[in-house]
Amino acid sequence: MSSLRVLWRYPAIVATVVALAIVLTLHVVGLEEAGRWLATAYVAAFVAWTLVGMVRDVLRGHVGLDILAVVAMVATLAVGEYVASLIIVLMLSGGEALEDFAGRRAKRDLSALLDRSPRIAHVLLHSPDSTAEEVRDVPVDEVRVGDALLVRPAEIVPVDGRLVTETGTFDESSLTGESMPVARVVGQEVLSGAINGNRAVRIRAVRSSADSQYQQIVALVHAAEASHAPIVRLADRFAIPFTAVSLVLAGAAWALSGDSTRFAEVLVLATPCPLLIAAPVAFLGGLSRSAKAGVIMKGGAVIEQIARVRSAAFDKTGTLTQGRPELVDVRPAGDLDAQELLRLAASAEQYSTHVLAESIRRAAVGRGLTLLPAENAREVATNGVSATIGDRTVVVGKPAFVASVAPDTTRARLDTGQAAAYVAVDGRFAGVLVLADDPRPEAGSVISWLRSRGVDTIAMFTGDVASTAQSVGRQVGIDDVHAELLPPEKVQLAGQLQPRPMMMVGDGVNDAPALAAADVGVAMGARGATAAGDAADVVVLVDSLEKVAEAVAIGRHTRQVALTAIWIGIALSLGLMVIAMTGVIPAVVGALVQELVDLATILYALRALGGPPSRLGR
Repeated sequence: MSSLRVLWRYPAIVATVVALAIVLTLHVVGLEEAGRWLATAYVAAFVAWTLVGMVRDVLRGHVGLDILAVVAMVATLAVGEYVASLIIVLMLSGGEALEDFAGRRAKRDLSALLDRSPRIAHVLLHSPDSTAEEVRDVPVDEVRVGDALLVRPAEIVPVDGRLVTETGTFDESSLTGESMPVARVVGQEVLSGAINGNRAVRIRAVRSSADSQYQQIVALVHAAEASHAPIVRLADRFAIPFTAVSLVLAGAAWALSGDSTRFAEVLVLATPCPLLIAAPVAFLGGLSRSAKAGVIMKGGAVIEQIARVRSAAFDKTGTLTQGRPELVDVRPAGDLDAQELLRLAASAEQYSTHVLAESIRRAAVGRGLTLLPAENAREVATNGVSATIGDRTVVVGKPAFVASVAPDTTRARLDTGQAAAYVAVDGRFAGVLVLADDPRPEAGSVISWLRSRGVDTIAMFTGDVASTAQSVGRQVGIDDVHAELLPPEKVQLAGQLQPRPMMMVGDGVNDAPALAAADVGVAMGARGATAAGDAADVVVLVDSLEKVAEAVAIGRHTRQVALTAIWIGIALSLGLMVIAMTGVIPAVVGALVQELVDLATILYALRALGGPPSRLGR
């Protein structure tokens, strides 16, 4: 059955093989003229079909390389090499199958992601007249936020949820590339696409299927598959010069030898499959390799850009730093004691998405404080929040923001690596919450690796205060620090940073405008954001800055493989054409040899699936 499916998928190959077999049989039994007429009719039909496709391409503004194949087929028929003309047809129709095979090989990890997409969820329902639970299987698209779900052993988690069971172990390798299972405890988030361990667990859905991590990755993969890299279009630009050189060589061979057959013998070696197939296969391989490493690139064009990056900018909090600041000190400045100051600040911060806000809330709950409800809560992006709590107006945020409502605000003295959230209550400065967020251990080596690989300019763009930003910059090796920035200022700096292309790395939420303004936006999407990262071109699914260096390394390797594959195809074709000008390669042999050239370039393009790692610190 599988053989029949293959035959059905490539009818042109089947028809050409049958035609070639009949022609060869007629030739063997002495009916050469009948074979010639059959071959001529079949090839003429194929030429007509190819010309129709070429006209359609030209109308769409695309000039391809099929003209060479058409001229070669017509030339071989004209000089009586009808078997060679059939082999050219077989080669062109076989190119589709070859591209399909190479594409599937290159997309193996992308395809694995798609094939494992969750489809069914086990929803737990309580019976109204008993304490028993009923399990109902529903399509994953019908799961609603808040639904209780059962995940059986070795099953795929259908949607993002929080663990209700006390503990659980999950294989997240398809999401992050991390091969070791990870342990989760009650209340922690479990991502869709993770594989449950050897015991059943219960989760409560926190996102719908469309918004969950794995489905977002699948959407990115579909988008990446549909894209075309500039280097693929660059291969098309070789069409006119390669066609011109091939026709000149063939014409020269005819003129020098006086034998029209020589024209056909040269042209059969000029077929363009290496240019048409090798580059797309290489880029699919690069996309597949990056997905396996826990980095989703939104198409081949992104690989082309990230391979040429010459400058980079990094956000600080959650990107260069751990992203989980810990409260280390509470410094009241007025009548409030430390506990009440922390309670009011954390209550106001309930309505903020900033990483410092989360840390303040976590510290308050950890100290047994009950958060108070707030009214008129308002967040000013990157500046802070204000809220009415009971009969008090509380403002928490940067010193300048708090000073705008409390002129008596004074800046705190901070140690290296510390950050501060300033608090005002009822228009008066109330104190400072001091937090510490250490740089990621790998940050310094990533910066050093980028510099050693030709990234000439590296900067930090942050909304944090200058003293903290400068301290982190010194620790990771960044001298060009821009602090206390608003989102529009980040966008402006991203547009001005030279040389280009420029890469911006941020958390995928607060840095969305700057990510969109960069030539390559990289979102650290492992925490706080789903994988969609609409503003970013690259989404890092692993909570490690090393993956940024790995993405650059994969991009450079993939681009180099694609370009090399193109030049291998051109060099081999031109070399063989020069040899064929002497008449030592018959047309039939030349057509068969060209198939080997196609195979060599495509096999080389598959090298994009492997290649050297980023080798940080080496």
